[in-house]
Formats: sequence, C-alpha cells, structure tokens
Amino acid sequence: MRLGKAVVRWAGIMEAMSDTFYDAVGGEPTFRRLVERFYAGVAGDPDLRPLYPEADLAPAAERLRMFLEQYWGGPHTYSDQRGHPRLRMRHAPFPVTPKARDSWLRHMRDALDGLELAAHHEAQLWGYLQTAADMMVNTPDDGDPSATRSTRPGSAPAMMPPGPAPITLVPRVVS
Repeated sequence: MRLGKAVVRWAGIMEAMSDTFYDAVGGEPTFRRLVERFYAGVAGDPDLRPLYPEADLAPAAERLRMFLEQYWGGPHTYSDQRGHPRLRMRHAPFPVTPKARDSWLRHMRDALDGLELAAHHEAQLWGYLQTAADMMVNTPDDGDPSATRSTRPGSAPAMMPPGPAPITLVPRVVS
C-alpha cells in the first residue's frame, strides 16, 4: 500500500512539472479572452484596422488564438490547419510600421492587463509579445530604413540593419 501512495504522489509531481505555460495560465479560455479583448480594440483602431483585409475580424482572431495556444504549449491546431507559422512571411504583404506595432502592442497590453495573470506569467507573455511585434515591422513610418528597427529600450531589433555590416580594414605591417 505504501508503494501505491508513493507512485501516486510521484505521478502528481511529474504531472505538475509537465504543465505548460498554456495550462498554468488557464488554457483555452485565457487565450480566448486575451484575443477577444485584443480584437475589440483593433476593430476601432484607425491605424490597425486597415491592415486586416477581411471585413470580419473573427478569422484573424481565430488564427491568433490558435497560434498563441500552440506556441505556449496548447493544442497544435494552428499547425494542423495552416502549417508552419512563418510569421514574418505571413505578415510581409502588409505594411507593418513602427506606429502599427505600437498600436498593436497598446491593444495587446490592454488585453493582457484584463487577464490578471500572476506577475511572472504576465511578464513572460508580455516579453514574447513585444519581441514578436518588433519582429513583424517591415515598413518604416517615414521612409528612413533605420525606423524599422525598434527604438524601445530593451527590445529586440525588428529587422536586421540594411546591408552587410561594415568591414574595418586594419593595415598589417610586413617586414
């Protein structure tokens, strides 16, 4: 009997250790609330709304929810239906400017705040969302190619600098 309790306890510990971020934050209902609130903001945003070609935002919301669920350890429905995410490629046809990124992040921040997640979960999710938003920028606001790189402190660059890195030649003394 003692062995049985130990096995059950061990199984419970292993189950708790194998929980994903998706499970830890509440699974599908949490991601559904996040995406619904986010798209409620997008619907009325004059800068972001034109980036969504479909009259109905529901299909875009569904895709984002499925992607986020899969990314954070939930069902693989996104890949099953759409293949590899290829986020930059899928966003390439749309002019994602730093201004659009900032609007996207503003609505996502509002949606995330509405979830009232534990601080460590909120920080982890927000960090990812910021980096992902930075990576989608593909068009400058003002024609300056450097404007496509994020200027927010601590953020990852949205795009690589244009062209190869400069090469510095160091003269070598030959004797």
